[in-house]
Amino acid sequence: MYRENILKKKLAAGQKLYGPWVQIPHPEVAEILAFCGYDFLLLDNEHGPGDQLVVADQLRAIQVTDTVGIVRLPWNDHVLVKKHLDVGVEAVMIPMIQTADEAKAAVAACKYPPQGIRGIAHTDARASDYGLRGLEYLRTANDNVFVILQIETVQGAENAAAIAAVEGVDMVLIGPFDLSASLGHPADFDRADHKQAMTRIIEAVKAAGKYLGTTPYGGRTLKELYARGFDLVIGKPDVSMLRDSALEQVKLKSASL
Repeated sequence: MYRENILKKKLAAGQKLYGPWVQIPHPEVAEILAFCGYDFLLLDNEHGPGDQLVVADQLRAIQVTDTVGIVRLPWNDHVLVKKHLDVGVEAVMIPMIQTADEAKAAVAACKYPPQGIRGIAHTDARASDYGLRGLEYLRTANDNVFVILQIETVQGAENAAAIAAVEGVDMVLIGPFDLSASLGHPADFDRADHKQAMTRIIEAVKAAGKYLGTTPYGGRTLKELYARGFDLVIGKPDVSMLRDSALEQVKLKSASL
């Protein structure tokens, strides 16, 4: 179902966005979460087991709502980008961007020529309602698709200003966990070098006029992250929600004996 990008519209209006990771590759899980009213679902095809066939079914489930499916791809690969966009993905997140050249390659994969290198299949792809809105899709997709690049390494932090300055990047999302690992101290977020790297990326992205995203880390609350300048925050994964709810139910039995 081709439509105006709701994420772009909300961000342009100054809204802050929130949604969960989705790692369970089943459309009913995505459908339930979408009906709960999240701004987006982050369909994780980097660490999750899904692929573009699963994504197409997840999108069918959630696009009857205003929730947008953001797909995190496994890698900065123009073939993977093309396949996912052709099934109707409205927003992509590409991991481990470390240089401006990598950022340019990622953006080019998301754009039709002359802005990029995306192969053209607007006449029959699901993204264009199977060609029923083919010409409209061809004319507008370059501006409508939302492009998120992840910075999550020391090298990426050093090049944050150049990455954020690349035309066509809509948002930079900081991966604080991988960033801490890249610094040699996994999940240690209170070290001075991690704080400095986070600040460097945040300032570079804001200076470039791009939107900023992250995940909660080190006990920082959603309110604190919004106040720090983040426009989008990815919250609890579906796996954790199911696990933690089940553990609470099991505890009820123990408490009643």
